[in-house]
Order: sequence, then C-alpha cells, then structure tokens
Amino acid sequence: MKWLTAYRADVRRYTAYGESGALRQILTQQGLWALFQFRLASGIYRSALSSILKRPFLLMMVVWQKLIEITTGICLPYTAEIGMGLYIGHFGHIILNSGVVMGSDCNLSQGVTIGVSGRGDRRGVPVIGDRVYFGANATVAGRIRVGNDVVIGANSLVTADVPDGCTVVGVPAEIVSHKGSQEYIQPAKQ
Repeated sequence: MKWLTAYRADVRRYTAYGESGALRQILTQQGLWALFQFRLASGIYRSALSSILKRPFLLMMVVWQKLIEITTGICLPYTAEIGMGLYIGHFGHIILNSGVVMGSDCNLSQGVTIGVSGRGDRRGVPVIGDRVYFGANATVAGRIRVGNDVVIGANSLVTADVPDGCTVVGVPAEIVSHKGSQEYIQPAKQ
C-alpha cells in the first residue's frame, strides 16, 4: 500500500496550498485525479502480483490513464518514478516520459514537458531531485540531472545538468540565482 501513502502525501501538499479540506481538493483538482490514477497504476506495476493478474490490471490502468489524459491533459505514465508530495498547480498539457525519475515535493505548472532527448551518450531522460519547481511551459529533456531545491523558470529549456539550489531561466536555460526553491515550494501540512 505504498501507493496510498504516496497519494496521501500528494493530497497534503494540495491542502497546504488550498483553503479547503482534503475531500474538496480530491473532488475538484484535476491534478489529484491524475495522481490517484498514477499512484494506483504504479503500485500495481511495482507489486509482486503474478503476471497473470498484473497484465489485465495494467491494461485497465492504461485505458484509465488515457481517459485521465483526455480529461485533464496530464500524462503520468505508471512506469515513471515520482516521489511523494507532487503538486500539479494547474491542469493541462503536462507530459512526463515513462522513464522519468523525480524526487519528492516537486511542483509542476501547466505546460511542463519532461522527456527524452539528445544524441549518443546524451540521449535519455532526466533525473529530477527533491523540491524542484517547474514554471509554466518549462521543458526539461535529455540524460541530465536536475539537483535538489531548483527553480526552472517559465518557458525555459533545460538540456544540461543543474546543480542544487539554483534558479535557471531561458533557452537554453542558464543559472541566474543560487537562492533555491524554498520560496516556491509550500511544505505539506502534517
């Protein structure tokens, strides 16, 4: 039931930002709809179920994922590794590659793409640290590492490693600050 623990952490992040309680957030926030489907599907994918049981469940999860994707514009493939406490600020046009690895307590704004890019040894998918804030329409692509406590500015294109505690903006993204994400990430209420 690790998936349920992770989903509860997601809900706590939403209630930290919102004025209403958990039930209202669950019923009204499209990001939480997508996260519920992702957490459950990922839980099944990573479970010790026999393949005879797992395959039909995963087939149902793929259909459900597509319905969520059509409804919300958020694509969170169950094979991605996403830490607890993900917050999706606004629904729409959020695409994560199936191989993405993302830490805990990250924020995704609308229009964010995290995907595969590059050539040769640089071809691959990003590894994202904890407490990373993604501004609207940010794109992070390639076999790169984005450190902890990073801010990626709106409309930025990140194709190179980003050290811990930095703010990057632009196309291609460049470091403009070393203040980190503490002003952008609202911690979950305990």
